[in-house]
Amino acid sequence: MLNVKVLGPGCANCKRLEAMVQKVVAERGLTAEIEKVTDYVQMMRWNLMHTPGLVVNDTLVVSGRVPNEAEIAGWLAGAA
Repeated sequence: MLNVKVLGPGCANCKRLEAMVQKVVAERGLTAEIEKVTDYVQMMRWNLMHTPGLVVNDTLVVSGRVPNEAEIAGWLAGAA
């Protein structure tokens, strides 16, 4: 099972990223636990400087921008 964390305080881009991750997981039939992390102390575990951030299996794969669905699908497939 994939462990996916969306890092961010709840801004529009953070919500957009979370929705995109859920869509990609559902469309590809992946098994994933998706968690929203809004606590800044927890976010700093990954040295996040800009939100939103996306963590897949404890690895920060992107921060400071909303990636496209193909990028998200690639990261999830690579970690599965």
